Amino acid sequence: MKISEKNKDFFQSVFEVVKLIPEGRVTSYGAIAKCLGAPRSSRMVGWAMNASHSAKEPIPAHRVVNRNGLLTGKMHFSDPNEMQTRLEAEGHEIKNDQIQSFREVFWDPNTELEL
Repeated sequence: MKISEKNKDFFQSVFEVVKLIPEGRVTSYGAIAKCLGAPRSSRMVGWAMNASHSAKEPIPAHRVVNRNGLLTGKMHFSDPNEMQTRLEAEGHEIKNDQIQSFREVFWDPNTELEL
């Protein structure tokens, strides 16, 4: 997915937040959107995560899931199992495409970052 000039700054801001997610933690599309002052832009955060796979530097897109801990973005990885594999390598238990103990591992940029 190519990033349009219109969305480039927003996508770059999303990437900067995602790079701050600590290993072993996850966040949601909505939490990132809210952090960036665009609480109704969860879908656009998802588009940014899809575009992140072609970014010049690595973006840990596997750490961004939906508000219920579901791996809704897994089909955008080169291998549909890659998202789960990467999360499991960081210590997460996944059942039926959902992170178990989601609340305990949830990283909220709105409270974790000093904005």
